[in-house]
Amino acid sequence: MGLLSELKLAVPWGHIAAKAWGPQQATPVLCLHGWLDNANSFDRLIPLLPKDFHYVAMDFGGHGLSSHYSPGFAYYQENFVSEVRRVVAALKWKRFSLMGHSFGGIVGGTFTSIFPEMVDKLILLDTMPFGLDHNPRVPPTQQTPHPQGVENLLTYRRGAIEHMLQAEASQKPRQVASPEEMLQGFLKRNSHLSEENARLLLQRGTTEVATGLVMNRDRRMTVVFTEAAASAWLTWINCAGTQGRPVGGWGQPERSISFVSRELFVHSIKQLQARVLLVKAIQGYYNVKKEDTNKNVLLFMEDMLRSILKERFQYAKVPGNHYVHLNQPEIVAGIISAFLQSQEPPPHQP
Repeated sequence: MGLLSELKLAVPWGHIAAKAWGPQQATPVLCLHGWLDNANSFDRLIPLLPKDFHYVAMDFGGHGLSSHYSPGFAYYQENFVSEVRRVVAALKWKRFSLMGHSFGGIVGGTFTSIFPEMVDKLILLDTMPFGLDHNPRVPPTQQTPHPQGVENLLTYRRGAIEHMLQAEASQKPRQVASPEEMLQGFLKRNSHLSEENARLLLQRGTTEVATGLVMNRDRRMTVVFTEAAASAWLTWINCAGTQGRPVGGWGQPERSISFVSRELFVHSIKQLQARVLLVKAIQGYYNVKKEDTNKNVLLFMEDMLRSILKERFQYAKVPGNHYVHLNQPEIVAGIISAFLQSQEPPPHQP
């Protein structure tokens, strides 16, 4: 299945870029990439999926070939969710499926809970549908916010605002690098990617200038945190998959995520009318060691999806890392294809 077309959809701050595969009149599937990735994230997977669907992979604002947000307009999760609504309105889709990798899955899950009547199926690639408020001091069954957790959240929110102001005030010019320097730096910050697939993401994520390459992404997402903000972030995001990740230089999606309490997580799951497929990579983002106390948090999320959605929830654990859909798409293609083509039960009414 070859690429059908490149799209450029008008939005108030410029345009959202996207790429499409398959017949335009077929059942639509919108594909959402991860933080600081771009629509090329799905280039190797989509050709292996059923050909009787219409796939559109969009670049989030500030990513890939999409316009950067206007000055003073922050890259918060709610704005990315709004982008999805703008894109499907421009495409005139009334009902469709969503497939999201990493941060794209959180955006997709949030959209699906807000607009449940619009989404048939939600495919989560090594991610969860919502960012869960996590504090290691709170027992797994406790629903009441812990005072320390609330304090961390407020400090975190303050840091996010300060980060935006810091990024806007920064006068540091865009970094120019040779193609090889750009590739090696990209691989260093993305250890889960193969060299071939790093090059694939860089094709859409960089622009050639006279002296080398520059990243297309909006630098407001990647400017280094202040020490105080970084400390708050590390305290707040003390969960599997982020521990040990360097702060600064390579933006953290957690600065944009709207975290929800356990109570809101459950309520949001109950709003879903879609069938949900969760594909979890064994060596992926949610790779939690047995002795890790955060395992309870991940088990809570999986258990709530399973117990609330019942037959509308499908879970698949696959070998591979966080980018298994890109590095080894053949591992997940069959699972996703069967899910897309499966018969749906009657819509759930919350």
